Amino acid sequence: MAEYGTSKSTGGGGGGGGGPPVAGWKPVSGGARASPETHRGEPVSNGSCSAGSARKNQDGSSCESPTWDHTGTEECKAIPRRSSLIKDGSRVGRERKKTVSFSSSLSEKKISSAADCIHSMVEGSELKKVRPNSRVYQRYYLLDAGLQTLCWEPSKKESDKARISLASIREIRTGRNTETFRTSGVYDQISEDSAFSIIYGEVYESLDLVANSAEVANIWVTGLRYLMQYGKHALDMLASSQDSLRLSWLEQLFSSTADLERQEDCEKGICLSSAVKLIQSVNPGVSGSKLEHRFKELQRLREKKITKEEFIEVFHDFCTRPEIYFLLVQFSSNKEFLDSKDLMRFMEAEQGMAQVSEEISMKIIQSHEPSLEGRQQGYLSLDGFTSYLTSAECHLFDRDHDKVCQDMSQPLSHYYINSSHNTYLIEDQFRGLSDISGYIRALKMGCRCVEVDIWDGPDEEPVVCTGHTLSPPLVLRCVLEAIGKCAFVASEYPLILSIENHCSLQQQRVMLQHLVRIFGEKLYTGLPDDGALYLPSPHALRHRILLKGKKLEPNIEGENGEVSEEDEGAEMCQKVKMVKSEGSELSDLVSLCRSVCFIDFATSSKSQKHWELCSFHESLAVRLAGESPGDFVNHNKHFLSRVYPNPMRIDSSNMNPQDLWKCGCQIVSMNFQTAGLMMDLNTAWFRQNGNCGYVLRPAIMRQEVSYFSADTRDTVPGVSPQLLHVKVISGQNLPKPRGSGAKGDVVDPYVYVEIHGIPADCAERRTRTVTQVGDNPVFDESFEFQINLPELAMVRFVVLDDDFIGDEFIGQYTIPLECLQPGYRHVPLQSLTGDDLPHARLFVHVALTNRRGGGKPHKRGLSVRKARKGRDYTALRDLGIRVVDDVFKMAAPLMREATDLRGNMQKSVALFRELCGVSAVANLMQCVLALSSRVSGPNGTPLLLFDLKDDFPILEPQGPLPDVLRRVVCNYELMVQASKAVMEHSDGIHNRILHIQTTAMEFHENLQSLATKEGLKGCKISRALESFSWNITILKGQADLLKHAKTEVQENMKQVHDAAVTGNLTKEGSGVKNSLECVQTS
Repeated sequence: MAEYGTSKSTGGGGGGGGGPPVAGWKPVSGGARASPETHRGEPVSNGSCSAGSARKNQDGSSCESPTWDHTGTEECKAIPRRSSLIKDGSRVGRERKKTVSFSSSLSEKKISSAADCIHSMVEGSELKKVRPNSRVYQRYYLLDAGLQTLCWEPSKKESDKARISLASIREIRTGRNTETFRTSGVYDQISEDSAFSIIYGEVYESLDLVANSAEVANIWVTGLRYLMQYGKHALDMLASSQDSLRLSWLEQLFSSTADLERQEDCEKGICLSSAVKLIQSVNPGVSGSKLEHRFKELQRLREKKITKEEFIEVFHDFCTRPEIYFLLVQFSSNKEFLDSKDLMRFMEAEQGMAQVSEEISMKIIQSHEPSLEGRQQGYLSLDGFTSYLTSAECHLFDRDHDKVCQDMSQPLSHYYINSSHNTYLIEDQFRGLSDISGYIRALKMGCRCVEVDIWDGPDEEPVVCTGHTLSPPLVLRCVLEAIGKCAFVASEYPLILSIENHCSLQQQRVMLQHLVRIFGEKLYTGLPDDGALYLPSPHALRHRILLKGKKLEPNIEGENGEVSEEDEGAEMCQKVKMVKSEGSELSDLVSLCRSVCFIDFATSSKSQKHWELCSFHESLAVRLAGESPGDFVNHNKHFLSRVYPNPMRIDSSNMNPQDLWKCGCQIVSMNFQTAGLMMDLNTAWFRQNGNCGYVLRPAIMRQEVSYFSADTRDTVPGVSPQLLHVKVISGQNLPKPRGSGAKGDVVDPYVYVEIHGIPADCAERRTRTVTQVGDNPVFDESFEFQINLPELAMVRFVVLDDDFIGDEFIGQYTIPLECLQPGYRHVPLQSLTGDDLPHARLFVHVALTNRRGGGKPHKRGLSVRKARKGRDYTALRDLGIRVVDDVFKMAAPLMREATDLRGNMQKSVALFRELCGVSAVANLMQCVLALSSRVSGPNGTPLLLFDLKDDFPILEPQGPLPDVLRRVVCNYELMVQASKAVMEHSDGIHNRILHIQTTAMEFHENLQSLATKEGLKGCKISRALESFSWNITILKGQADLLKHAKTEVQENMKQVHDAAVTGNLTKEGSGVKNSLECVQTS
């Protein structure tokens, strides 16, 4: 076998002819041998979440596919990242396997048409052929000059056998989606994006190939599909229509500018500055100096105006994105543009959009297509498609979350609350500046809990400052006025003022006057409801300001009291003498947020009132999270908890809020003035609910009886794990890192994809480093993550500059998992301070679904590759209390039946997906659309059609079928049977499981006494209570999963129905009536 990473330098061989078909064509294939990887630095930490570090590759090539195992190379070490920018602490790295990588240089000429692809295929490429016995052979593949035969060399076969006639090709299949790939021992070492298969012959044989890069694979797939459709005349057809929309538009653009300039100058063409501005008007992110340099290269020192041909060539070089071209032709039925139906299919099947009409599709074309001809004919060219994909409509963040979208009527303790620490500081804690702008900025960012440290000031006027430090004070009156003006600018929901009162009695009177005068009716002073179990909801407290602080007991007469919290800066508590007649007026302003000291969870459970809250020192909170994670979660179901930073953080650094959110802590106080990873997480987290400062906690943290441990490193009981598939495709307009002048214009970027959440979810993966073309790199790398608690997970993209001494941070973007939009999306990058980087972005593909396949409604699907040999059944636990255990035992057969219903349905969907030859991230709409391209009989009539009269579409053969299509029909019928079983039986099982749960809950109040009667003591009682919570959580989780499975079936059948109509696979007379109305209303 040839050595991996080598490249054939000549076009050679078998019918390839002499030179390239078009003069000036530069081949895209080939590449340099991989150089040994070099490393530097030491491991770093992911907060409290550890993950094996990824590695960097400083290969000189700019495009490289994932590696295959091989011996004889160096072992990789950990990749460094500056802890001040990306991570805190340290992390132990994990050794990586010895590897040698595929590598290939990017094309010198950008691919923007099928003709480019065909020319490249005639030149030839080195590809790796995968055989059923897992052997891999490196061969040189090329098209003959007549564009009728695919040949390869070297081969032991006779020359007439080492070829495939293009006329015999049935299908070009992308990814590792044939039986040969799936059963291969090297499956996991092959990049999904670099693999493709040629299905040919009467018995549907497959030639399974792996390219050196995703770009080379796309070239072959695109070129072969065009040749299948248009035959040997493909180039003639393309020559007459190639880039016609773009050319007509650019000619008009150039002529308009030239006409304006010709009024002053009779010389033909346009001046250099006009040409640069013209291109920047289309692609604002492109560098003006680079454009000027390219124009001057073309002009070869002649001082003349820019010609139309030069302008079009430079535009092509700087405004063509091959990755978007390959995506366009995938959905355009081998045309150089998308019509309205193509665009509809792309939005429904790929972007996960529901109810897309042709009218919506035409509106997008009219909005984004730059050419007049395209708009008139309803065509979206490559430039129009690029405009659409880079618009806000294709942003990664779901715009539905730009407004309040969560239930705001639940108790206050059921929400995370955006909170600021020492809000008045804008620098460090000891000598940093204080400024009112700290409050204004925090409130405008959606902060709902600000801190006011009040001390005696000059002229009988209280001031705000940190005690015993060098930070200058602010006048309290000015601070309160600023808060009053900005309190509800960003959010209408309640604002909590955390009052730290260190004033004398005289200045407390002044403080009281200011609070009442400035806030007036906004100040909430109503008495808490003694009969209630929870605090009021954010909705009920809209436009109200709540004071948080210590409160005088109502029976104190002339005794010492205090209305101050602990002084966090100096770790002391200052008591202030007050007479009840005067001090109680200030104390009476504290109502729903009364501060009390935390003793232990048992004491809080017995004596703490729902309107009382405890403040936890960061170190204490982290210790409790480690020692008693379950108790901490249960405590926060009823009571508010506030966590403030360690006083030793005098540099105003931040703790990781995820470490406390996973315990249910609602108020995690952050230093808003300090940018970095922790504030990125905090800012992104509170964007998911309209940036209103309140985010509903996960359901498992709100339910009265539930089992959840904050430090879990496994699946969460009652929660179905999700699989997140992220493909990092490319980057655009990546800036140089700040302070990188010594490096010139060179950027060598790589991307980290990080998952932040509970410990079981924390992970990170990185792409390779792209060199030489770093400001617009192509990565084409895919990653997969299992998410066990999706409601608490966040995804972070970090772009770093490799091989740079010092600051290597380029940009980042952080987003809650719940806010991800599926499909092809652009990610706007932000600076270290959270500001948008102009025109800098990543292009990614995202898919999310449950662990065993299927998916959310209107979301993309992702299945596991292989079915499990055995099925896992979640077991209920014995309590040791006979009467309760007897109730739970009734649920065991129901839970097994529920698991089988869901498992059979999801397994059948996964098998059908495999037989349709689509990737693991495809949904059923994409399965049927892929099927529609391969079911044509000899005379062009379909061999398979769907009958849509039934609630479940029926797939009917229209004559004798080859074996591969018979298997498709058989497995489709199995999928329909499994889906029908879910629809018929899920409601009954669901109701019976809930009935058992309700019956078991009747024992909850008396559980401890029942355990005592059974003779349980001490730890056995605690274990019985824990097992009860576990069982209730499992029952509710199974019931929810059944409900979701029914929704999944409805969505699957709708996708099959819609795809059959779109792919013209419906029987005459069946119509396009939505046959799922009965299913969806049942």
